[in-house]
Formats: sequence, structure tokens, C-alpha cells
Amino acid sequence: MESTYKRKLKVLDSFAGAGGFSLGFELTGRYEIIGGIEYDSWAAETFQFNHKNAKVLVGDIQQYSDDFLLEAFPEKPDVILGGPPCQGFSICNKNSGDPKDPRNSLFNEFIRLGKIFDPEIMIMENVPNIIKARTGDKKLVIEIIKEELEKLGYFTYHTILSATSFGVPQIRKRLVVVASKSKLKNPFPSPTHSLNGESQTLFNGSLKKCPTLWDAISDMPDIEAREGAEEMEYENPPQNSYQKMLRGDSKKVYNNKAMNHSKRVVERFSSMSCGDSVSDVPEHLKPLKRNGNGEISGKVYDQNNRRMHADKPCHTIAASFYANFVHPYKNRNFTPREGARVQSFPDWFVFKGKPTVVSHKLLEREGRAEEKHLCQYNQIGNAVPPLMAKAIAENIDKQLTFQFAKECMYTETI
Repeated sequence: MESTYKRKLKVLDSFAGAGGFSLGFELTGRYEIIGGIEYDSWAAETFQFNHKNAKVLVGDIQQYSDDFLLEAFPEKPDVILGGPPCQGFSICNKNSGDPKDPRNSLFNEFIRLGKIFDPEIMIMENVPNIIKARTGDKKLVIEIIKEELEKLGYFTYHTILSATSFGVPQIRKRLVVVASKSKLKNPFPSPTHSLNGESQTLFNGSLKKCPTLWDAISDMPDIEAREGAEEMEYENPPQNSYQKMLRGDSKKVYNNKAMNHSKRVVERFSSMSCGDSVSDVPEHLKPLKRNGNGEISGKVYDQNNRRMHADKPCHTIAASFYANFVHPYKNRNFTPREGARVQSFPDWFVFKGKPTVVSHKLLEREGRAEEKHLCQYNQIGNAVPPLMAKAIAENIDKQLTFQFAKECMYTETI
């Protein structure tokens, strides 16, 4: 492999979403994003807008032939990233075998990309519970994933990384699988941060303290429910290094429109203290039954609309986080930009598409599947936190550089 000192490594992002995973690689300055493959048109638009030099394929990867993909990406990628939707492995049809076998899921398309392009590195991320998942015949799913990668000639490694370990102000864990053509001494990055900032490491001394939710968003414009805009001015200067880093050279605040809450919802949120959820509000403020003529709903979801603690990292930003969290001080949910800050996206990274959309389940019931898109909240919640991705990318670059140096030393001695 050509020395990583001589050129940037080329990255192809499959199942790319908005591009948080590849953004982390790009932020190192050591990688070039040459392409992305994404099914959803709004997420693909976001990816293209923020990775202007990349070629983006918008559509179902299963419909692209090997020859088409080779023609689409003539520059051989050194690194292929991907987060194939393996949760439940439920996309296979009833006749295709065990639905919990990743070989019956879109994971197969990730493997196909490895066969086509033969990159030096393949990295897959997914939900941590895959570690415990088993197929119908009791085989561990993670072992099947590693076996399939090993068949392509890769050394494979897996671990679960915590976002807070890399300065992301969010309690979020992800499974990361690294497959490398060369054996890696240290395939995963060492933590740079801890929750209290006092943990000791063998080589690095004290770790930095992970930012809190308020560290992430306290400089955001002061807006209430129904306020804000897709583009607005900063009102306050940055108040800490995390905010300065994410502001970068951005001159505007993007994607900062607050939800259009009703007066009753605002009143509900005003009754909540930090840590409270919708299940803790007075009975008369609890959600109403749909079409129930004002009757209080008996179904209250404890995880919905929980007011976050300002002085702690946020809970996991999920795809539906517009309904998960209440601002620590305002009587409203987070804006997309506040969620993006918690995910560690820089402010100049603009999300395309609408902030929210009608429920996907409702669209399916009404036969309006063509209207299903990943809204801004979905794109942000689905993403790999860029700072965590950056840590992975920097470590891979170090490992490949070390491997190249070893190979050079070996060559010089024979």
C-alpha cells in the first residue's frame, strides 16, 4: 500500500445517511470522501451538500450491479464505511431463511462492496445489542459477521465504543467492527475523555472531562416553542472550547427551528423538573387519546419527552429525538441543531429536507410510501457522532502508517 504520508486515503460511505461517519474521517485531514450510497433522497441531499466533491448514488444498493458500482467509483476506495440496518435482520422475506441471520440482510451488500473493491479497510458500525444476538440455530451474529469478512481476507476486530470517551456529550454506545488486510496492533482508539475527567490512562495521564449538554448548547439562540428558523444569526459568543470547535468558521446557525408545540404541551413541559418525563406530569396535562374527545390517554411512555439535566451528557440522540427530550430550561423539545450539537456535528454542516415528517407507520397505512423520507431529526439521530468517527479514523491512519513503516524496514533488510 502506498504510504499514507504521500496521499489521502479514499473513503466510500455505504448506507451513508447524512454522512456523519465519513465526516469524522474527513475532519482528520487524512482522508478524501470519494462517494456515498444512500437510499433516502433527503439524507443523500444532505450528504452531497456537505461532501461536495463526492459522487452520491441515491437508491437501493441491491439494484446496482457490480459493473455499475465499479463504473460509478473508478477510484478504488482504500476504506469502505457502512452501517447496514441489521437490527432484527427483519428485511428478508419469509422464505429466505433465518431472519436473524445477517447474511439474509443488507449486511450482504456491505460484504459485496468488499468483494468488488477489495479495500484495505472496512468498518461497520451498528447497535451494541448485536453482540448478544443469535441466529435461530444459536450462533452469535457477531461471529457470522466476522466470518464473512474473514472470507474476504481480512483480519477482523470488534468492540463497543462509548461516545463520551471521545468528547461527545451524549450517552451513546455503538458496536464497531474493523476489518483490515493487515494485522493491526491497536484497531480501536483509546479514550480521550471521561465523565469526570479524573480517570488515569497508562500512557496519556488524565483524560479530559467530557462536555455536558449545557456545554454543547448554551450559546444557541434564545428561542421558545414555535420560534427559530432554518437560518439565523448567532446571538451569543462561544462559551467554551467545544462550542468554538463546532462553530468553526460558520457565520450562521442552521436548522434551528423549534417544534410548533400547542399551548397545552408548553404547559405540560413547564410542570416538569429535570429528569421528569411525560409520566410525571399532573393528570390533566397528560397526553389525550387520539380522537378521544378530550379523554386522557391510558398509554403513557416513560421515555417520551424527558427533561434533560443540563450538567450531564445527554441521553442517546435517537432518530425520533424530537419527541424524546425536553430542553433543560425551555418548555420545548430540542431543535435539530441542538441535537446536532449533542451529536458533535459542526455548525456549518447543514441538514436538508424538512425538520419533521408525518409518521412513517401512518404513511404506510395510508399507502403514501413515496412520501417517506428521513427528516432532519431522523438524519441527525441515525448518524455516527463525527467526533467518535474522527477518533476511529485517526487511529486507523496511525495503524496503517505504523504497518507501512514496518514493511519498509523489512524490505530494507532483505
